[in-house]
Amino acid sequence: MKRCIYRSEGLEGEDTTAFFQSREVSSSLIEVMKRAQVDHLSLFGCGSQLFLYYECLGTPVPPEDLLPEASKRLAGWPGGNRGRRWAALTDIFHYQRPVSAQHWERSSTESRPYGRLALLKPEETASYIYYHYQYQEERPGDGDKYGVIGLHENVLFFYAEQPDTREPAPYAGKLKTSLRPDNWAEVMEPHFIKWEGAPAGQELWRKLTPVLEVRSFAGKLGTRDA
Repeated sequence: MKRCIYRSEGLEGEDTTAFFQSREVSSSLIEVMKRAQVDHLSLFGCGSQLFLYYECLGTPVPPEDLLPEASKRLAGWPGGNRGRRWAALTDIFHYQRPVSAQHWERSSTESRPYGRLALLKPEETASYIYYHYQYQEERPGDGDKYGVIGLHENVLFFYAEQPDTREPAPYAGKLKTSLRPDNWAEVMEPHFIKWEGAPAGQELWRKLTPVLEVRSFAGKLGTRDA
């Protein structure tokens, strides 16, 4: 199983959110996902930016195959293949990693995805990854089972599900140290560029607007409002 996280940008003047919530998308997406063995797809928005999460049970599938009509509504990213519209984020932290399809099954049908966005100071990137790898491998299973942080450039996207799932990881971490700082929030704060004019509690991590949620094997699709 592979967890896929992507970032994209809508074209100026395009109502990209409305497109993804339209019948044009919803009428075909569930069937495409079933054929491709893709599940738990979620799309979040922040202004013109879009953040996509989904899980591939078989061979990894690019977002262009899942959402072929979206490309003409998205801006191009430099690098990668010519005409690239989706930039992959690197998994730099997760509370657990899937070890089997059975391990990764959701125990509740009531859980819902949510996303948050943060900006790293570029010069603090190495430090941020260092601390998070340390945390990940010292304390696997310490938070929401499905929580993961993806990085692209200096943008951090955090995906998780609510209510969260807390259970021991079925594996040991790679580190036998105990160096994760107890004053975690205090140590993390200097790594971030704060959002200007953010609501209370969102100065570092900004809540994203849910746009689309699809659980293909349950045959469910929905659009969601903030």
